Amino acid sequence: MKVLLLITLGIIAIIAIFLIWFLGFYLKVPKLKLDSQLEREDRIQLIDHWFEALQRERKFNGAVLMTKDGKALLCKAYGYADHNLEVPLNEHSSFQLASVSKQFTAAGIMLLKERGKLAYDELVSKYIPNFPYPNVSIRHLLNQTSGIPDVYMKLAYKHKKTIPVLSNQIAIDLLIKENKTARSEPNGKFEYSNTNYVILARIIEIVTGLTFETYMQKEIFEPMGMLNTRVWNLLSPDTSFKNKTDDLEIGRNKAIELKPSFVDGVAGDGAVYSSVADMVIWDGFWYANPLISPKNLQEAFLAPVLKNGKTTDYGFGWMITPYGMWHNGSWLGARTFIVRNTKLKTCMVILDNSSNVFFDKIISALNNSDR
Repeated sequence: MKVLLLITLGIIAIIAIFLIWFLGFYLKVPKLKLDSQLEREDRIQLIDHWFEALQRERKFNGAVLMTKDGKALLCKAYGYADHNLEVPLNEHSSFQLASVSKQFTAAGIMLLKERGKLAYDELVSKYIPNFPYPNVSIRHLLNQTSGIPDVYMKLAYKHKKTIPVLSNQIAIDLLIKENKTARSEPNGKFEYSNTNYVILARIIEIVTGLTFETYMQKEIFEPMGMLNTRVWNLLSPDTSFKNKTDDLEIGRNKAIELKPSFVDGVAGDGAVYSSVADMVIWDGFWYANPLISPKNLQEAFLAPVLKNGKTTDYGFGWMITPYGMWHNGSWLGARTFIVRNTKLKTCMVILDNSSNVFFDKIISALNNSDR
C-alpha cells in the first residue's frame, strides 16, 4: 500500500513538473532585445519582425502603432480580422478598444464643458433625476473617485429576464432603483469603476438629446477625420461596419468567434472601435485640436487630490505618469493598450482581438526591450 502511494505521488510529481515546464515554455514570447545604439529604422524593423514571429506562433493577432512627433514609425497589422481566419487585418481594421474607450468618453464630456453645456464640478444629480449619490460630481466620475459601487453589470444579470438588451438608460435606472450603499465618500479614494463611465455616457445623452453613439460620431470622430472609429454595440442602428474585426479566441488551428451578450448595449466604459491609423489622429488630439482648448485639455492630466490630501494617478480616462499617460482594456476578445510619452513625443498602441493570453507579456517585453 505504501509503495503504491509512493508510486502515485511520484507520477503526480512528474506530471506537475511537466505541466510547469510546458506552461512556462508555451506562455513565453520570443525575446526582444533592442540595442539603444541602433538607428531608429533598425529598431522598428526588429520590432516588426518580432510581431511577425509572434503572429506565426499564434501569440499575437492584431495591429501595432508606434509614433514619434506625431508621425507613424510603425503602423501595421498582423493576422486576421474574422473568425474564419480568411480576412487579413490592415492598419484600417477597427478593433474593439474595451476600457481604452474611457478616454473617448472623457473627451465627449470635455467637449460639452468647452461649449458651456456642463461643468466638471457640478453634481450628477443636476442631470439625472433621483440619482442616489447626491454629492457626486462629474469630476468624481471622470477621476474614478465617486465611491459609487461598480455594480451596473451585476444588476443587469440580476434582472436579465426583463432586459432584452442593456442600454445606458436601463443601466442607470437599475442603479437608481437598487440604491446600493456607496463604497466611500466622494473624493475619499480612487476606485476604478466601469459604472462611472456608463453614467458619464448617460449624462452626454441627457444633455445633448442624442445617443452616445450619434454624439461621438457627429461631434468628435467625423470632425477629427477618424474614418474607422465609431461607437458600436447591439443597439447601434447601423449594423454595417466595413472594417470591424471579430472578437476571437484563437487556437492552434482554428478560431472561435466570441459574440456579444445582452449587456453589450451599453457604452461609455467601452464600445468604441478604432484602427491604428486613426489612433495617430487620436494621439495628436491630446496635444491640440480644434474642438477643445489647450487649458481644458490639461484638465484631463491633473492628478486628483483626495480629501486626505493624497493624490491619485487617474485623470480623465487616463492613468497619469511622470512621463505621460497610459490605459489598457479587456473585453470579449479585445486586449488593448495605449501609452503616450509626452516628453519624448512618442505613442505606442497595441490592439489584439484574439483573447490573447500573451498580451501582458508582449507589453512587458516592449517596455523592457532596452534593458
